[in-house]
Amino acid sequence: MSDDELVAYFEAGHEPPCGFHHGEHVRVAWVYLRRESMPAALERFRTGLRRFAAAHGKPERYHETITTAYVLLIHERMMRRPVLTWEEFAAAHDDLLAWSPSILERYYRPETLGSERARREFVAPDGESASAALQSYVLG
Repeated sequence: MSDDELVAYFEAGHEPPCGFHHGEHVRVAWVYLRRESMPAALERFRTGLRRFAAAHGKPERYHETITTAYVLLIHERMMRRPVLTWEEFAAAHDDLLAWSPSILERYYRPETLGSERARREFVAPDGESASAALQSYVLG
């Protein structure tokens, strides 16, 4: 499936034939980040994901911290090692594609990600690797 086809399904609130699992979430965010600035891509992805969840009768599944953290991680990886295709990005960063265990377990304590606050608003990383992650992102 092409990037444009996947994005069209997502933005229409429809599940593509392959399903819309974690890998598809990451790919849509990657597409947005390739096409727009990070802040614009983040806002577009957040809005689209809320709409997608609502269209499937599950608005409560939207999680602000997980969404924002993944977009930031994808962006950081794209800046560190620009690649041309989704396949190259996915192969180089397979840790972003694994849902369980999630890469976020490196940066967040379970109780933080499980909190209602983290679901509603972005919460900065607070796990063992949080300081290194923030420094890497800020300092490049």
